[in-house]
Amino acid sequence: MTDTQIIKGKVKTVFTTSEPDKVLIQYEDKVTAGNGRKVDFPIGKGRVCMQISEFLFKKLEDRGIRTHYISTIPERIMSCKKVDIVPIEVVVRNVAAGSLCRQTYIEEGSSLNPPLVEFYLKDDLKDDPLLTTDRMERMGYTEMLYSELRSSAIKVNDILADIFDRIELTLVDFKLEYGHDSNGNLCLADELSPDSMRLWKRGTSESCDKDLFRKDKGDIVEVYNQIFDKLNNLP
Repeated sequence: MTDTQIIKGKVKTVFTTSEPDKVLIQYEDKVTAGNGRKVDFPIGKGRVCMQISEFLFKKLEDRGIRTHYISTIPERIMSCKKVDIVPIEVVVRNVAAGSLCRQTYIEEGSSLNPPLVEFYLKDDLKDDPLLTTDRMERMGYTEMLYSELRSSAIKVNDILADIFDRIELTLVDFKLEYGHDSNGNLCLADELSPDSMRLWKRGTSESCDKDLFRKDKGDIVEVYNQIFDKLNNLP
């Protein structure tokens, strides 16, 4: 890698290129939990997360969702549009799990229909607090941006839930990040892999995602590869 590193994240590294509107994102063989408090370095994890992300970004682009994805470079580098990230994480929940159950009286496994869409400040030092619409407004974000983020997230949810249902997985919840490209367009960014979502085997609460690492219940690389193989073999 001869380009210049500009961002070193927890599990991805971003590099500039000779093209000002393009970056390279290297998916690392690394997994973290608890805002980086738990760490491991499983071989092959970066490659499979990139492969799943590429597959899903392409499917979303085909359905009219604008993303930062351009192409991939073997074996774990993704070429992307350079975007100015909005420091807000959008979480979509179809089934109650995780922090939603810890912070409320909602029982784990409860169906959420329509899906619950939540916004969190993207700031590890503040432990990514939940945002209200009023807080977002006071932070300078417009109602139009809020509506854009929510509308896009619901569309993404519909598409992803259908894809995973076809391989007998329930999309429990997932996190999205967005940014604006050089033309001011809102683009879906970051990654789309089991690292950023909860996936349960259909009809059960058996995890096929990063909860395997969080709870020491399995080999995430093996499970992620199984998911990619099933996705890649969809008609």
